[in-house]
Amino acid sequence: MTTILGISAFYHDSAAALVKDGVIIAAAQEERFTRIKHDHEFPANAVQYCLDEAGIGPADLDAVVFYDKPYLKFERILETYLAYAPRGLRSFMLAMPLWLRQKLYLPREIDRGLDNLYSGPIYFTFHHQSHAASAFFPSPFEEAAILTFDGVGEWSTTTWGVGKGNHIELRQETRFPHSLGLLYSAFTYYTGFKVNSGEYKIMGLAPYGNPKYVDLIYEHLVDVKDDGSFWLDQSYFNYSAGLTMTSGKFHDLFGGPPRESESTVSQREMDLAASVQVVTEEIMLKVCRHVHEQTGQENLCLAGGVALNCVGNGRILREGPFKNLWIQPAAGDAGGALGAALFTWHQIMGNERKVQTPDSQFGSYLGPEFTNVTPFLDSVNAGYTQYETEEELCDAVAALLSEGKVVGHFAGRMEFGPRALGARSIIGDPRNPDMQTKMNVKIKFRESFRPFAPTCLEERASDYFDLDSSSPYMLLVAPVRNELRKELTAEEEQLFGIEKLHTLRSDIPAVTHVDYSARVQTVNENVAPRFHGLLKAFEKRTGCGVLVNTSFNIRGEPIVGTPEDAYKCFMFTDMDVLVLDRCVCLKNEQPPMEGADEYKKAFKLD
Repeated sequence: MTTILGISAFYHDSAAALVKDGVIIAAAQEERFTRIKHDHEFPANAVQYCLDEAGIGPADLDAVVFYDKPYLKFERILETYLAYAPRGLRSFMLAMPLWLRQKLYLPREIDRGLDNLYSGPIYFTFHHQSHAASAFFPSPFEEAAILTFDGVGEWSTTTWGVGKGNHIELRQETRFPHSLGLLYSAFTYYTGFKVNSGEYKIMGLAPYGNPKYVDLIYEHLVDVKDDGSFWLDQSYFNYSAGLTMTSGKFHDLFGGPPRESESTVSQREMDLAASVQVVTEEIMLKVCRHVHEQTGQENLCLAGGVALNCVGNGRILREGPFKNLWIQPAAGDAGGALGAALFTWHQIMGNERKVQTPDSQFGSYLGPEFTNVTPFLDSVNAGYTQYETEEELCDAVAALLSEGKVVGHFAGRMEFGPRALGARSIIGDPRNPDMQTKMNVKIKFRESFRPFAPTCLEERASDYFDLDSSSPYMLLVAPVRNELRKELTAEEEQLFGIEKLHTLRSDIPAVTHVDYSARVQTVNENVAPRFHGLLKAFEKRTGCGVLVNTSFNIRGEPIVGTPEDAYKCFMFTDMDVLVLDRCVCLKNEQPPMEGADEYKKAFKLD
């Protein structure tokens, strides 16, 4: 038995993953344990969970691997600061202490994190090797083209290559400061959202806008060639050496300073979001066509933070030259921990790879599981009904959903990656036209424009969406089928921007975005039997094989990790029902929870 621990840490979304003889045993993000959103510290809790899941200690590990090469990253940072000196002095002074204290001494930090009980080898993979490995090795393809997009690793920002069997080869790269991820993040910053977490909001905001700035972006910010290679004019950006993403020249180009965080989102922000989304999709498609031409492959694997742009992914599937597409569900830095471990097993150690269908990531249900929840519920005097069988539980919850109840669903192993896939989800009836607003404002405490995703029976997906492939990881956007759409009135056709929000557009309005799109999750009975059973029970009762699915958390907090986290979120919001394993809690049967009223007031829900 060979056991390998992969680690990503110290930059964004720390995580750990454990691979034993090429099989993924466990993987989790540190934020789920510490409750610190995007926690970047050493993932001590995630590491301990992975070891516990395997029933081993640090001394039993055969290898530990870190997901990038810190010395090369440090080289890039130094060279960049020197190139911009003295303009980047303030940023340089803020960054150096952390590098000199911690990031340049990763073997020491890893030893400390493993309580000095590990004495084996420590490997360091290239950042984009980790992304590429996380994309290809778990995929269902014997061979495939590989494409990675993100902000920046050591120097690379985009890479492409080929995977065959147990080997990947990256053939070409785009280097910092020219980055598709950083271009998108610059618009995230400029429109008033938080970089490295607000990019989802830009994608959701885009359909409300008119892409009126596309020509301006191409004329001034980015030069794109036919093969998808691109060059960014750095005079419009400040991320290379400054503390912000955009420069005064950028602000002048688009008519003013960045939007203040939490201020009203205007039509300008919507138009900017629409514009950068169009540019991003066009670059992704051009790169894909070039990679297909160069490799001749029919399969494509994607990873890196930009691979979470599910609108772009949907276009690649529909319009790109590849027949099949597989995307790493933990496509960002967290997934680098998994990719690093798999790269070590297959490419460094030379071990055989066994391709599995639908993939070898087990639905990305790789986190902790809690099956004995009654002691906790009893400790807080919770009211609950415990069901003996899965069928009884699913029937009872389906009945509540059909009555318009919003349900927090906590069962099985936690998802690895940013998407809730049913194990840590808030779910509702997609036929209810008020469900989107209720979930956004009263439960998620977030912007009303944010769309929700549909989760549907895999075997019924094509009945609801123009989608001819599975989408288990909620990483593809597809149009709602024409026959389910509602015809708009003449007045509704004239609505503009955020006015479109409350227009009834389909038979499943809670998951139909204003452009008739939906970010689809398909549920396979063998991969997710509980969630599939719940969907089947809801379909039997209502005739609808779709549910609203959003992550079990509120704005600013990570997805819930424990029954305690779930119960607190349930009690502190207007959620109606909580499912913990086979226990069902109704809100009106719970004792008052101290702090709930103050919590709601903090979000102006009093």
